[in-house]
Amino acid sequence: AIPAIVFGAVGTAGQRCTTTRRLFVQETRYEEVVERLLRAYQQVRVGNPLDEGVLMGPLIDERALEEFRIALEEVVQDGGQILCGGGVIEGPGFFVEPTIVRAENQWKVVQRETFGPILYVMPYATLDDAIALQNQAPQGLSSSLFTLHVRHAEQFLSGQGSDCGIANVNIGTSGAEIGGAFGGEKETGGGREAGSDAWKAYMRRQTNTINWGTELPLAQGITFSVN
Repeated sequence: AIPAIVFGAVGTAGQRCTTTRRLFVQETRYEEVVERLLRAYQQVRVGNPLDEGVLMGPLIDERALEEFRIALEEVVQDGGQILCGGGVIEGPGFFVEPTIVRAENQWKVVQRETFGPILYVMPYATLDDAIALQNQAPQGLSSSLFTLHVRHAEQFLSGQGSDCGIANVNIGTSGAEIGGAFGGEKETGGGREAGSDAWKAYMRRQTNTINWGTELPLAQGITFSVN
């Protein structure tokens, strides 16, 4: 999970619509996961993304840099804790440090989509709690669950689970599969028209049921005996 989380949070300097911005960690594993993330972030080299070994490039412009600063100022004002990063790297370009923040989900800055490498890490008690916290965001594009429990995965993917247009299991939030519909819900914009939904509009749907047996199977276990 750690490589996927780090890539989702710092890849493209956190400037993707599918960037991992909020991370909910089961409370009994919270400190362990934070420590592992801190170690991983120490390995993230910032610089020219065309250079070998560089994992994170710059922000796009000065406005993005200012929004990064403003977000972290709000974090401090709200009582959050910057666990690593948070600085602006001196020199040409708009380079910043990848940042991990201990925060609370209801804060406006956490609910707002800041295009930058800021990861808000928050604990939860139960899966129901985690899903409720995730679904409180006004956006609804991409989500992900890391679990070894099939029932947890099924719940996350069900109508009582993630309300995002993309819901992944044991893979990060960032990126898109070319064969899948790419789009979101709530305040997230569309996009499915550019994926598989585009060619489906030119097709008609047909349901096929094929029976290779010698008996007649009827729906819902109905018994209907005639010779």
